[in-house]
Amino acid sequence: MEKRNDGARPISARDRRASPHTCEAYAYSFQLLVTFAAQRLGTKPCQLEVEHLDVPMILAFLEHIELERANTARSRNARLAAIKSFFRFLEYRLPACLDQALRVHAIPMKKFDQGLVAALTRVEIQALLNAPDPRTLSGTRDRAMLQLAFAAGLRVSELVGLRVDQFDARAPASIHVMGKGRRERVLPLWRETTAAVKAWLAVRPQGLDTVLFLNGAGRAMTRSGFEYILAKDAETAEIAQPSIAGKKVSPHVLRHSCAMHMLQATHDIRKVALWLGHASLQSTEAYLRADPTEKLEALNATSAPNLRAGRFRPPDKLLAILSGR
Repeated sequence: MEKRNDGARPISARDRRASPHTCEAYAYSFQLLVTFAAQRLGTKPCQLEVEHLDVPMILAFLEHIELERANTARSRNARLAAIKSFFRFLEYRLPACLDQALRVHAIPMKKFDQGLVAALTRVEIQALLNAPDPRTLSGTRDRAMLQLAFAAGLRVSELVGLRVDQFDARAPASIHVMGKGRRERVLPLWRETTAAVKAWLAVRPQGLDTVLFLNGAGRAMTRSGFEYILAKDAETAEIAQPSIAGKKVSPHVLRHSCAMHMLQATHDIRKVALWLGHASLQSTEAYLRADPTEKLEALNATSAPNLRAGRFRPPDKLLAILSGR
């Protein structure tokens, strides 16, 4: 919590309208940092001073989370962004740390390969949706979660954060989603998805948490809880569709699968961006790179150039010397 210089009450995360996910991510980043720094200096975390978090310490920490914790470059950059945000906070409150803050800001973000997004085929998605047993309470809940996660292309935080009142059962049924960056969107649902959610609401324990999906203890479903359920259902789906075994099935893969199927159906990247709640089309362009049908249409719309037949000539003497021939 931030102290104000004018004697007024401290500025809280609520005043800044920071989301709980942002607060948790930043807090966990500093939990990792101070634990690493304390162990490296042989002291307690509460005895650390700002001067201890210099550039060599931060670089060693970033190398630690990549090599020993096996974090990706994206995770490394996220931790570094939290550290830089902290030093931006210090710049105006501890002038003695200004030079240290400037040095921290100079640490570059790490570049990473932008690979193709992973997605499941239609038959693989169908096998996954059929994996939960609808004859049980947990199976009914799991089927509704999987249906919503895929059909609406929800982030896992959006899925587990849904409240009962965000589902509108009036035809055509829809779900009201509060997305990343406080961008709200209302998404219509397929009849199969609507039926799955209604089936869960019919057996959902009453008088408990207002969230839509509950865990076995009657509390709100967590991210790790849904990831565990998804992994379990993916193993079941492998029996009906063995090709799933060679793919990593994660909550974000369901979101990618929704985007890829929508792009193939609409051929409109703007509609995909609106459906997923992206702030810009730049985030959605990854699906264009992964969809071969879009490239085939561009290929069919053009023709190969007519190349004039030529005769091979030996390279120039100077070029031959420069090329080491």
